[in-house]
Amino acid sequence: MKLLLKLAIVVAILAGGGYFAYPHATAYLKARNKVHYRFAEVEEGEIISVVNSTGDVQPVLRVEVGSFVSGPIIDLPIDFNDEVKKGDLMAKVDPLLYQAAVDREEASWETRMADVERVKALLEQAENEFKRAEKLQEKHEDFISDTEMDQLRANLKSLTAQLKVAEASVKQAKASLDNAKTNLAYTDITAPVDGLVIDRKISPGQTMAAQFQTPQLFIIAPNMREMMYVYASVDEADIGLIREAKERDAVVEFTVDAYPDDLFTGKIAQVRLNPTSVQNVVTYPVVVEAANPDLKLLPGMTANISFQVERRENVVKVPNAALRFFPKRENVRPEDHKLLEGGGNQAEEDDENKQENETDQRSAAEKAKAKRERSKRHVWVAEGELLKAIAVETGISDSQFTELVSGDLKKGMKLVSGTTKNPEG
Repeated sequence: MKLLLKLAIVVAILAGGGYFAYPHATAYLKARNKVHYRFAEVEEGEIISVVNSTGDVQPVLRVEVGSFVSGPIIDLPIDFNDEVKKGDLMAKVDPLLYQAAVDREEASWETRMADVERVKALLEQAENEFKRAEKLQEKHEDFISDTEMDQLRANLKSLTAQLKVAEASVKQAKASLDNAKTNLAYTDITAPVDGLVIDRKISPGQTMAAQFQTPQLFIIAPNMREMMYVYASVDEADIGLIREAKERDAVVEFTVDAYPDDLFTGKIAQVRLNPTSVQNVVTYPVVVEAANPDLKLLPGMTANISFQVERRENVVKVPNAALRFFPKRENVRPEDHKLLEGGGNQAEEDDENKQENETDQRSAAEKAKAKRERSKRHVWVAEGELLKAIAVETGISDSQFTELVSGDLKKGMKLVSGTTKNPEG
């Protein structure tokens, strides 16, 4: 009897303890498993939408300097990176053979000139003899026979023709002399333009052979301090935005690995119409021109480019993290459950991406409509312990925010951007 009484007392104590402890335990577990949200604030300001690409830096113009004549290089006063002016001596070919050719042609020309003088003298003598014969025949026709007159007349014509031949030979010799002098002048290889020597492809003592093609000796880049080009390849999906940006004369910003802390600016000079297709990926070349006063931009550098394709000022900006957030059904108020049936913002976007990657059977009109509908989204705000959806229509985006086109959002509102079980998280 005493044992039963003791057991009853123990059971009563345990039941009483459980009765009083249950609400506290339930509250503890509820608090422990409660979902805590991270929030991102709606802001107001500027949004710049960019298209990113990579490209390489090159001079606006590359002038190749070659040699028209062959021979050993006897002087090479220009080295890599030297700055030259138009007409400066860059290299000299051994002129010995070409000077000899000039001397030979000059002697030939002088010989032809002397031959002209000789023929002129003979022609003058023949003219005088013919005139004397005519005077004698006028006095008496028996003094000079017709045969002798014919011989004198033929000799005069012959010498006249010889003079023309001699004068033509002088012109030919003069042309050969000019050619020899030109070849001699070509032994001095001079700069055709002002600029920087960015490449030198010959060394002192090297012999050039220019019989079949002109060898390339130097490459000069003029005006490198004034302007450089950045050649970028832009995906076909973005080329329409790039062309619109060019019409607005939009700013282009880029960096190079050599100066990672420096931001360079330029503008779009050309959107070229010759596409490149590699594994069904079509890109178009875009040329960006940028000033280079400090000569920091060097040929061949890799540029990381951001084309500012659109710009909005004084707009309401929705955090991108809030647009990406997708809540669980049990955390959403009942009125908004229907929004989750289709998968919500993120699931719909994932489904569209999947359709794009797989065989898409939709018509062109359906695809265009789906693209337009992407701007209609939902964001979530806390309403008590549940979440409330707010419909928004978005515009352009940058890396952190998206433009609010329409929707019941104000500056300073806190939108749910994520969850954490740690209240301090």
